[in-house]
Amino acid sequence: MGIRLLVTGGTFDKEYDMINGKLYFNDTKVIEILERGRNTTKVSTRTLMMVDSLEMTDEDRELIVSQCQKCDEDKIIITHGTDTMCETAMLIKNAAIDKTIVLTGAMIPYTFGSSDGLYNMGSAMAFVQTLPKGVYIAMNGRFFHADNVVKNRKTGYFEPIK
Repeated sequence: MGIRLLVTGGTFDKEYDMINGKLYFNDTKVIEILERGRNTTKVSTRTLMMVDSLEMTDEDRELIVSQCQKCDEDKIIITHGTDTMCETAMLIKNAAIDKTIVLTGAMIPYTFGSSDGLYNMGSAMAFVQTLPKGVYIAMNGRFFHADNVVKNRKTGYFEPIK
C-alpha cells in the first residue's frame, strides 16, 4: 500500500534569508530528500502545515492526529520540528491509532547541506517499514517509543527517559 508522509514544517524545511538573517518556510524539501536518497518505496506526501513546532497550536496537532486516523496507509511518517516532537508523538499515541507512525525531524535545515535531515528521513523510512504498530520518534539513527523519549536540550540529541 505504501507510506503516507505528512509534512508539518520544522527545521527540515526551513530556509535562510540572507537579507534579514532569519529562517523561513517556502516549500517542503521532502520530495527532494526522497529523490536524493534514491527512494524506491511508494510514498504519498501531504503537506499539512509549514510551522516551527514551537508555534504549533492544539488545532494543528488535532489535524495531525485526524490525518493519521483518516489516511488509508497503515505506515505513516511525520516530519516535525524537534522542540515539541515528543508532545505530538504522545498525543498521537494516546489516540490509539492502529498503525505504525514515525515522527522525524532535523536539527539543521536540509538546505544548509550539512543537515541531518537526509539521514533521519532514511532512518524513518526503514523504521516505519520494520517496526510493529505504534508511535515512534526516529532521530540520529535510533528509534524511540513515544512514551519513552526526551530531547536533551544540552546535547541536542534525543534519548530514552528510562
